[in-house]
Amino acid sequence: MSKANGNDLITGRMPSLNARLESIHTMVMDKVPSIDRIAFALYDTKTDLLKTFINSTKTRVPIKAYEIKLADVPSLTELANTGSIRVINDVQSALKPYSQHSTWVLDQEYQSSFTIPLNNGSQLLGFVFYDSFEKNAFTDAIQRDLLLFSNLIQMAVVSEIMAIDSLLSTAAAAREFARLRDFETGMHLDRMAQLSHLIAKNLQESHQLSDEYIEQLYLFAPLHDIGKIGVPDAILLKPGRLTSEERSVIQTHVEKGVQLVDKVLSEYSLNAISDADVLRNLIGFHHEFLDGSGYPNGLSGDDIPLEARIITVADIFDALTSQRPYKKPWSVEDAIDELRRMAGEGKLDVACIDALEQSIDQVIELVESLADEL
Repeated sequence: MSKANGNDLITGRMPSLNARLESIHTMVMDKVPSIDRIAFALYDTKTDLLKTFINSTKTRVPIKAYEIKLADVPSLTELANTGSIRVINDVQSALKPYSQHSTWVLDQEYQSSFTIPLNNGSQLLGFVFYDSFEKNAFTDAIQRDLLLFSNLIQMAVVSEIMAIDSLLSTAAAAREFARLRDFETGMHLDRMAQLSHLIAKNLQESHQLSDEYIEQLYLFAPLHDIGKIGVPDAILLKPGRLTSEERSVIQTHVEKGVQLVDKVLSEYSLNAISDADVLRNLIGFHHEFLDGSGYPNGLSGDDIPLEARIITVADIFDALTSQRPYKKPWSVEDAIDELRRMAGEGKLDVACIDALEQSIDQVIELVESLADEL
């Protein structure tokens, strides 16, 4: 998922960040063959979480789906605050297994490491990690070279993140202009991001999902219903039952959403986003059902992309467990039961529901902490 291929040269689509990191790694190994791993962990200012994002690991098993609060890692917090770098010349002697990451580094038998904090202006972007099979691999001269390579990594990540931020900002402005705040609250958008992220993380191993894909889903999920800005308020906010004609108008939000995003991507030169197709898919297909009874295309089974299936489960669950002027929120347990009933009818992906329930404690906390105030 989310891997670059030869078609990128034909379509003009930017290779994935992970593919670009692998290219940088190849150049690094021409200078220092013992560097087996380069990884970049992304920092989320909203949650203080440092999350695995992209990596190039040549001979060892990479660490995936790992996240930790930066505040819980004093050594990295110090690097972030001071902007300094860290070299560990003898990992096996100096490093202690105080976290999953440090335990992993020791288990992989890396001998030395080099860590660099990367910023976007004054904002912490994350950390790049270099690991070598040789002790004392990171001499002053090699550090200088790797700082230059790290600048390439920084530019690649910043360009991607800024493109996504521009898209999200444009969507937020559109919502404000259309006065949709009463319909799609900030809490709903945050919940969609968190729920989709939880589901994707729990599907990572079984569906071989990259950390990059999971993070993009987290960033893109709030845009799933962006096309509703083109639906008249009289229909969108109608408290009673919709007529068949009104329901048909509501359903046009899917096509309107895809058109809007394509227009923004084109006019703001954001087509370089490496996985814009993931964004288009979750907007265009999140009302499709596995049995073919959904809209607008009546797709079924594997014709519905995974990102759309994830968003569908997250969206229905959030609708059920959220309070509205016309209904009380369902309990998490009842909402899960309803999802399973729909799966039994062949509409929803059972794996996505299992993945949601796998993190039930986090789901309950999320529903309670991000509840709407009406």
